[in-house]
Amino acid sequence: MRHILVVNPNSTASMTEKIGRAASAAAGPGTRITAVNPHDTPPAIQGPEDGAAALPGLFRLIDERLAADPGIGAVIIACFDDTGLWHLRETLSVPVIGIGEAAYHVASLWSRRFSVVTTLSVSVPVLLENLIDIGLAGRCAKVRASEVPVLELENPASDARARIEAEIARALAEDGSGAIVLGCAGMADLAADLSESFGVPVIDGVASAVKLAEALA
Repeated sequence: MRHILVVNPNSTASMTEKIGRAASAAAGPGTRITAVNPHDTPPAIQGPEDGAAALPGLFRLIDERLAADPGIGAVIIACFDDTGLWHLRETLSVPVIGIGEAAYHVASLWSRRFSVVTTLSVSVPVLLENLIDIGLAGRCAKVRASEVPVLELENPASDARARIEAEIARALAEDGSGAIVLGCAGMADLAADLSESFGVPVIDGVASAVKLAEALA
C-alpha cells in the first residue's frame, strides 16, 4: 500500500477536502491518500507574497506528518505555484511533486503546445518563472488569467466556472494549443467536464501529481 501525503499550503479546509477527493479519485487501488492543510497560512495563495507567508506553516506541517508516519512514500504540494517545492525536494528523503510541474509535464505529453488558465494576473509571473525553471516555457503558448479569485472557486453561487470556460475558449481560438492546464488546485473538480465540453485534454494538476507520485513512491 502506497501512502501519499497531499498538502494544500493554504488554510482553507473546504479546498483541501476538494483536493483530497480529486486525489483519491485519481489514485489506484493500492494507494492511500491523506490530504491536509496548515492552519496558520493565508486562506489562498495568490502571488509570491502569499506563497512566502505560507512556507513556515507548510514546512512545519510536512515535517510533523513525516515524523509521525514513516510509511509516507511521497509528498504532493497541492498549490499550482508549487509553493516550497524546491526546498522540500532538496531536504526530504521521499519524492516531492508539485501539481504545477506535474500538470506541465503531462500537458507536454498530450500536445506540442499547451496553454495555462489560472486564477489572477498576480500569479502569472510565478507560473512563468516555474515554467522556465523546469524547461517547459517553450512548450507553453500562454499563461492566461481568468481573473477568478481563488476562494471564488469555493463559492457555488459565483460565476467562476463561466469565466474559466471563457478563457479556455479564447486560448483554443488564439494560442494554437492542443491541451489546457488548469492553473489552480481549486479547479480540480472541473477538468473532466471541461475536457468533454471543449473536446481537448483539460489537465488537472492534482490528478497528474498523484499518478506521478504513484510511479515514484
